[in-house]
Amino acid sequence: MYSSKGEHSASVACPGWLMTAVAPWGENAEDAYDQGLVELGLGDSRLIEMKGAMLPLGFGATAPQALPMGSLVECHIATAYSWNGSSACAGVAWAACVTPEGDECAIVATVSTELDYEETTLILRRHLQRKLASRDLEVISFDVAVDEVTAAADHHGVAMAALILPNSLSLGARTGTGPVRGALTRQATEAPPKRVDVKAPAAPALRPGSRKSNTDFSL
Repeated sequence: MYSSKGEHSASVACPGWLMTAVAPWGENAEDAYDQGLVELGLGDSRLIEMKGAMLPLGFGATAPQALPMGSLVECHIATAYSWNGSSACAGVAWAACVTPEGDECAIVATVSTELDYEETTLILRRHLQRKLASRDLEVISFDVAVDEVTAAADHHGVAMAALILPNSLSLGARTGTGPVRGALTRQATEAPPKRVDVKAPAAPALRPGSRKSNTDFSL
């Protein structure tokens, strides 16, 4: 499934879309994961899985697009695994926001659980709300995508939810950075002065068989 909300990609500086997929017939966890990537439309792409909440400036939700083979794609992805009839859920959400200073931005949240669809959706929404609150952001719009998998008998299953950003890493991308928000940036402090220890001079080393010197080193 995917989100149908959004604008035409040509009018968006950094287009992206939500997509979910399930694969219940994996021979092992890696096989299930690969099947899930194919179902997400990422089977022929090179992925960079991003961490952190902030999305590139200029992000806008669009309809899914077919990706060229070998394309380099930024992806915020949640993966939940199941086995032999058990269930799991994965979800991803984005929110377009504005800072108290009036700067527009967008954030993302992901979650993986062994709970049902409804409970996972509630957890994801709360997770997104906490990220907004911790950054003092006011939400303008948001979207959520969650999917649930039940693994086949004696097979591995995977549920995947992803926010796919196909152009954010390409040369000539129309993304940039915003101002530094002082309240959320740790200030560098002056380093404490180094301690200098003054030690008494060491006595000269004596070779085996050498005669002891009568030199007086007392102060």
